[in-house]
Amino acid sequence: MIALDDFVRTAHIAYFTMEIALRPEIHTYSGGLGVLAGDTARTCADLDLPVAFVTLISRAGYLRQTIDAEGRQVEHPDPWRPEDWVTPLGAMVMLEIEGRAVWVRAWLYNQHNGTDFQVPVILLDTDVPENDPRDREITHYLYGGEQSYRLKQEMVLGIGGTRILRALGFDIHTFHMNEGHAAFLSLELLRNYELVSRKGITGEIAYDVGRVRNMCIFTTHTPVHAGFDRFPYPMVEEILGTTYFALDQLKLLAGDDSLNMTRLALNLSGYVNGVAKRHAETSRNMFPGYRVHAITNGVHAPTWVSPSFARLYDKYVPDWRHEPELLIWADKAPDREVWEAHQTSKRALIAEIEKASGVKMDPEIPLLGFARRMTGYKRADLMFQDLERLQRIYQKHPFQLVLAGKAHPRDGSGKKIIEDIHQHLHWLSDKIPVAYLPNYDTDVAAFLVSGCDVWLNTPLPPLEASGTSGMKAAINGLLNLSVLDGWWYEACIEGTTGWAIGDGSEDTSHDQDSADLYEKLEKVVLPLYYGDRDRWIWMMKQTVSKIGSYYNSHRMMRRYAADAYIR
Repeated sequence: MIALDDFVRTAHIAYFTMEIALRPEIHTYSGGLGVLAGDTARTCADLDLPVAFVTLISRAGYLRQTIDAEGRQVEHPDPWRPEDWVTPLGAMVMLEIEGRAVWVRAWLYNQHNGTDFQVPVILLDTDVPENDPRDREITHYLYGGEQSYRLKQEMVLGIGGTRILRALGFDIHTFHMNEGHAAFLSLELLRNYELVSRKGITGEIAYDVGRVRNMCIFTTHTPVHAGFDRFPYPMVEEILGTTYFALDQLKLLAGDDSLNMTRLALNLSGYVNGVAKRHAETSRNMFPGYRVHAITNGVHAPTWVSPSFARLYDKYVPDWRHEPELLIWADKAPDREVWEAHQTSKRALIAEIEKASGVKMDPEIPLLGFARRMTGYKRADLMFQDLERLQRIYQKHPFQLVLAGKAHPRDGSGKKIIEDIHQHLHWLSDKIPVAYLPNYDTDVAAFLVSGCDVWLNTPLPPLEASGTSGMKAAINGLLNLSVLDGWWYEACIEGTTGWAIGDGSEDTSHDQDSADLYEKLEKVVLPLYYGDRDRWIWMMKQTVSKIGSYYNSHRMMRRYAADAYIR
């Protein structure tokens, strides 16, 4: 175990994120944003990058999902015990919320991957006896409560997190905001760098904006204005107070109508990036005048490669764990061994499907997988637009289908999609082998992204900023069948790394994309699986060598280090 003093001496970059997936037992994540942050931490440990991570402790978790007899999502608490996994640190800081002193303490998680180098993850916690009972729950629920609760959480993350790092002795030179949730850290930095000499001249506080911008990096993940956190200024004045930051100056940085956390982060960051090339283009169109770079996301290969494929890569690409780009040579593995590795992963998934749902599946029949957050723009129901045609396709070329995903408790349309899907599955159950796995988490994801044959993704363009589940699938030899959006827009080589659904245009319709999905399944994908196994395995090896070697978090973090951290 490395002492905190060792971290303090080495870490000079801070990565702030509302959620992070450290391990399945620590329920501090809900989906892709947190999984990306966890992969980033693991990669920093692999590459000896001097980064400290800051997040909320979220001791009550996100939600544990069950599905009732009507196919409806039922949400249950999903708490975890911090004392089982993280270490309390002897430091607390105070910030003012609604005029009350709110104390924030820190816990430490050491992220290491079996090497000598480790990175610290600081988890912020307001559940201390010194706080008012109302404030002890601020860091309990991940994305829980009303808008005012979210504002308080983001104050704790940005302001409290910056103060905790200082109290612990860190000398941070670079602050990386993973989405706009942490943008209050930029205000805290501005307060730390007031231009004192100008106070007496103008009677107003002036801030060293240039210095703060040189210290801040902002990664945006949201391709639509509606997805940004906004807080009405009367609420901000009530909760943040009127003395923390002058309202007129705050409006110049965060917007006139409401406090827009994305706008605040954009204005106070010297380096801004989207998470895929197309997403960066979308962001530049959304925010004309801002320079938005593109660093496409990646996945932590050692975490997401299945045991059977890890053994295969160890045999033919021995240094792949530290240098995943060497997976470009994975295509030299013999076809027979590639297929055996895949079938081993597939049988493991089939066992999990039967355990979780009671549905028995056949390892010799192609298995299609769809798993992600259940919300409208992901279009999880696109596959079920024409059930009669789906059945006709099955009669010509049998296939199996497995789905998984949670909806946010306040996302009524997302929960309706889950209910509708279960009605479709009920109708299909005696016609096509279908299953829905409840409580989608990183454990379930690991089985799915390694055990399916084809990975489906059907977002409405351009609303998929990046997406990483398809990268995890590809690194296990799965073939993507996906809408041309996010990362797939740049990674798809038709008939080589997978197949496209539609042309990626923003004026596409559900009916058009659904028809193209059925056409590709019936005329291309399933006939290839049954009719040309050699070509199918060739495509599996191409997807590993072309996608796995590039769309990994080691490449991603080397880009951040070279382009963003060293400027």
